[in-house]
Amino acid sequence: MDMLRKALSGQDRDNDSSTGILPKWKYLDSKNNVNQMSSLEWSTRIKGFIACFVIGIFFSLLGATALVLPLHRRMAVFGIFYTLGNITSLLSTCFLMGPVKQIKKMFSSSRVVATIIALAMIVLTLVAAVGMKNAPLTFLCIIFQFLALTWYSLSYIPYARDAIKSSMSTIMA
Repeated sequence: MDMLRKALSGQDRDNDSSTGILPKWKYLDSKNNVNQMSSLEWSTRIKGFIACFVIGIFFSLLGATALVLPLHRRMAVFGIFYTLGNITSLLSTCFLMGPVKQIKKMFSSSRVVATIIALAMIVLTLVAAVGMKNAPLTFLCIIFQFLALTWYSLSYIPYARDAIKSSMSTIMA
């Protein structure tokens, strides 16, 4: 638990935090960690993370129950709840790191493209489901949203994306 706390509070050296598209604000680069910048206790942040993550899973499962609705409404309702679930799950990590550090990590050079694509797919899914009410397009956006968020999530696991790339190139060859 101490290693997790150190990693999430910024006490260990983060290789990808020095580069990215966000400006280097003085208070972000100081030796202050997230524990000193946040007014929440560590246990409260863990509880907040778990609560948001569970709510996100609940929204996604609630969307899956929408698949029993009539066809013309099915994909729109599923897309909305699935996307709300993903947004809530992504926001849950703000409890662990703090929102500024989370945004800084999201837009670091190693995952900026994955972040932009994932956020774009979230927006496009909502546009297809709510604005256009187009079930096939919503379904396609849901698939791309899942793939984009998976690729984004893999960026937090060392060498995971490289392993997937090499596996795919082996399969395709």
